[in-house]
Formats: sequence, C-alpha cells, structure tokens
Amino acid sequence: MKRYRKKPVEIEAMQFTDLDSYLKIVEWWKAQNTGTLTADEVFTFKRPIMLVATLEGTMSANPGDWIIRGVKGEFYPCKPDIFAATYDEVE
Repeated sequence: MKRYRKKPVEIEAMQFTDLDSYLKIVEWWKAQNTGTLTADEVFTFKRPIMLVATLEGTMSANPGDWIIRGVKGEFYPCKPDIFAATYDEVE
C-alpha cells in the first residue's frame, strides 16, 4: 500500500454557534456567490442546527461545527475535531 499526504491548501472558515453566526455565514456566502442559487436554497436555520445544501446533498451543522469554503468556492460543514486535526490558522 502507498501512503499519501494531503496537499497544503488554505481555506476560509467560520464557526457556526447560533443565529447570529448563521446570519454572518449567509452574508459571507452572499459576498462569494456568483451562481444562480439564493441563500435560502443553500442555508436553512432550524434551531439549533443549520442545514447546508452541498454537492453531496443537504448536510447538517451543529453548534460548534465549522462552515468551510472549499478550493472551488463550495460551502460545507466540518466537525470541530476534524477541523482541528486538519487545519491550522494562517497568520
């Protein structure tokens, strides 16, 4: 078996915690969006979770999860432990 290393890639992310952070994430998405979808088609706030429409289907984000904008501009949730193991903050 061969071993592989993940390529270093910088991403943007915001942590989802509550309605206030949800609204900030939606505004962030609107600033990045160049497609035909509306924010209501991508994000839904259903206390206490946030639903995110991704290329793989709708995913839920719990408070504390991170919302990531990937290398192709896609948005998706990530659990805090996976985020911490995968990403370091860039100064």
